[in-house]
Amino acid sequence: MHEDELFFMRKSWVFNPEEKSPKRDDSHLGMATRALHAGFHPLMDMEQFRAFVPPLVPSMTYPYQTFGEIPYPVYGRTKTPTAALLEERLASLEGGQACLTAASGSQALFNLIFNMARPGDNVVTSLNIFGEGYKQAAVIFPERCGVDFRFVKNPADPQSWDKEIDDKTKLVWVETPSNPTLFVTDITAVANVAHARGVPLMVDNTTATAALQKPIALGADIVLLSITKFLAGNGTVLGGAIVGPEALIEDVRWNTTEFVGAIMQPFDSWLTLQYLETLDMRMARHSANSQQIAEFLADHPKVEHVNHTGLPNHPQYDLAQRQMRGPGGLMSFVVKGDMAGAAAVMNAFQLICHAVTFGTSRTICMHPPTITHEHMTPDERASVGIHDGLIRLSVGLEDPADLIADLDQALEKL
Repeated sequence: MHEDELFFMRKSWVFNPEEKSPKRDDSHLGMATRALHAGFHPLMDMEQFRAFVPPLVPSMTYPYQTFGEIPYPVYGRTKTPTAALLEERLASLEGGQACLTAASGSQALFNLIFNMARPGDNVVTSLNIFGEGYKQAAVIFPERCGVDFRFVKNPADPQSWDKEIDDKTKLVWVETPSNPTLFVTDITAVANVAHARGVPLMVDNTTATAALQKPIALGADIVLLSITKFLAGNGTVLGGAIVGPEALIEDVRWNTTEFVGAIMQPFDSWLTLQYLETLDMRMARHSANSQQIAEFLADHPKVEHVNHTGLPNHPQYDLAQRQMRGPGGLMSFVVKGDMAGAAAVMNAFQLICHAVTFGTSRTICMHPPTITHEHMTPDERASVGIHDGLIRLSVGLEDPADLIADLDQALEKL
């Protein structure tokens, strides 16, 4: 086994804010170019793979010839050649040193926190996080691992984050824009607060992706991703990833993932590489479509409120304009009639599908209070705007006029 592998198996990562610059300097290339070429280029990799598309290596073990000289990778629980290429590409897109994939975004979050925190430690976050993440924070880690989670009272105020950090805080965790109410957190401001206390900041960049937002460039140390959503973009892949300093990523790989064994499999990794090639174009179309739909819903008499970062009345509109390149495809809106109203509208859709995910090429809807965020208390949901009449809408790539027509006819049922 290589010496660097032994290093990561016997030493835990210690936060060092200087360890944030990418190993590979492809920052001069545009995002769309890196989505196509990072980690594999048909001409540059001609000697190893004489192919136009990245290779699919469907093997879970890797033979070696000499006793005691074990190559890397050696076994599919830690890394495979195809997953390694995907990891390099995601790291390049996010501007991080390294990346580690997982079986899902929720798995990636679990692996990271399990690796970083010990009983008695804590993580600082807010209630503006995805539902499965909330369940980990409110129940799984406190009850089963002895790791406390502190929810800031006012996530728009950097000092509210500072008040929750102490000498046992191992991580500050932000999701922005948040799912499902699109709350936008000031990444730079929270990063400054966390770093002043010697604590790393993780940003969940699932809803925006690197096509629209660069958390590491804004001061974050770690990026959490659900590959299942916009990165893959069509509902065929389940996967997640963390991007950050190489020492941290390899610490998680060898001290947690090696034993859990939940990295993305070669075929799913290979599919994701193909899908990433159109990420930049897709996110632009998602953004344009959602903007049109948000403006339509904002003027509709049967809609009480619209959550969309591209609307000037969004509470963090100015911040979103500075921090993001576009609004993305996720939005939500509140209809009259509370839960009964939401049910009437959703059941009347003819084109828009009900599904428990987002970020797909087809437009889908979901009711957060009864599905993704059902584990929150009613007061917690109310505090972050997850009302009974809230419908989450993941705007796809269809003709926006067709989506508006479907929304219009459904809202007429109220």
